[in-house]
Amino acid sequence: DVQLQAFGGGLVQTGRYLTLSCAASGFTFTDYAIGWFRQAPGKEREGVSCINKSGGSTNYRGSVRGRFTISRDNAKNTVTLQMDNLKPEDTALYYCTTKIGVPYRGQETLVTVSS
Repeated sequence: DVQLQAFGGGLVQTGRYLTLSCAASGFTFTDYAIGWFRQAPGKEREGVSCINKSGGSTNYRGSVRGRFTISRDNAKNTVTLQMDNLKPEDTALYYCTTKIGVPYRGQETLVTVSS
């Protein structure tokens, strides 16, 4: 079974950092891109960042570009989202996704940034 598990969330103050990880299993990790999404209370979900299967191409939404860095370790089947200079508007449930014919969404991790 395809499994995606996000972890590393927590409560931090504005300007601090967190490192999220996504552990994947149940599929050939090196064949698929991985994305991070988030959903804040009362808001629509939004794409945060994605990385292609080799790790050579990345994308970010404008509000996190320059603060967040996505990377992957294909030997460990993990994707990392380094989040620096966090802002209260980054508060959300974060989860990783992939698409293998159909979308798969992993368990979320909560990020709370206090002002």
